[in-house]
Amino acid sequence: MDDTGPAFVLVCVGSGGGPLESNLSGYLLKPYNAGWEAGIVALEAGSGQGTLNRLLEQEPDLFRTQSSASRTYSASEIYTFVRCFLITHAHLDHVSSLVLSTGSSAGPRKRVYANKETLENLEGMYNWRIWPNLASYDENDEDFKLLYSPLTPNGKYHSVFPDTSVQIVPINHGTTDLGPYSSSAFFIRSDSHPSKREFLFFGDVEPDSITSSTPKIINVWRKAAPMIPNTLSTIFIECSWPSGRPDDMLHGHLTPEHLRDELIALATEVYHFRRSNSSSSSRPQRKRQKRNALSADELRGLLTGVRVYIIHCKDQSASVDGPSTRELIAGQVRSLVEAAELGAEILSADQGMYITI
Repeated sequence: MDDTGPAFVLVCVGSGGGPLESNLSGYLLKPYNAGWEAGIVALEAGSGQGTLNRLLEQEPDLFRTQSSASRTYSASEIYTFVRCFLITHAHLDHVSSLVLSTGSSAGPRKRVYANKETLENLEGMYNWRIWPNLASYDENDEDFKLLYSPLTPNGKYHSVFPDTSVQIVPINHGTTDLGPYSSSAFFIRSDSHPSKREFLFFGDVEPDSITSSTPKIINVWRKAAPMIPNTLSTIFIECSWPSGRPDDMLHGHLTPEHLRDELIALATEVYHFRRSNSSSSSRPQRKRQKRNALSADELRGLLTGVRVYIIHCKDQSASVDGPSTRELIAGQVRSLVEAAELGAEILSADQGMYITI
């Protein structure tokens, strides 16, 4: 494989953040050089088989590859190929199809990878009242039951699928009456790619600048910075609200201005990594300190080669004239990032898209 060649293919079953249940967070991932029938990682599970069935009516060749050019797949067939789920947090717009389909999906037993808190929240759904208890931690349980598989945020990658590993990093998703609510960011790596190419996928997240908890997005940026853009050049990150939403009404989400600020924070980490990497290795390491703001000249072009896909835009429940909410938000983010001259390409991850990474 070419060192610069793709590592993954991702199909957007759903990329919205509600209120339309027909377009919720749900992505299907496979290694670039493998067929879909060889196995799929389901990344989030808000929209699922029903939504995919509708998409395939519109685009029956969505899953056609060179290795399967002579045939198409049904939605039910595609979901039999799913080997595991990666779930960032247990809000319904990220897990509803997972719960509804449990027990009726064919194929081998499927693992659910998530942090401990998310799995505990799922246990609260599989409680015989909201839904039958069709999941367990028992490796020897029946194949129709999901297998809870905790991911520990320990700075290590965990194999979730042949040639695919994941590192989970905790992030904040606001504060509830019960206290801070945790979400996750996933670094998803191809272990078979010559460059160990990976991409970054965020669950719902509030900006570090207003969090009532310890800032956590910065930990994601510090891990990502050394890999930008050669090893890591694709980021999926939410921007739920358009510009103008008050901070006290964000409910643990981003606006275009906050996303621009977070991308500046990433660029700042890239700048300091490259600067320290080019310095003499004999220089003693200084204790990490709060970063000073960089000048416009210093920030210019630091994210060149990076694609940022906007996800989880909250659609209007009623039709309105003009661009859709996701088009509006992506355009606002694009204008802000271009004004900052960061160099990143801003894209909207739209439902039905086929993305190579």
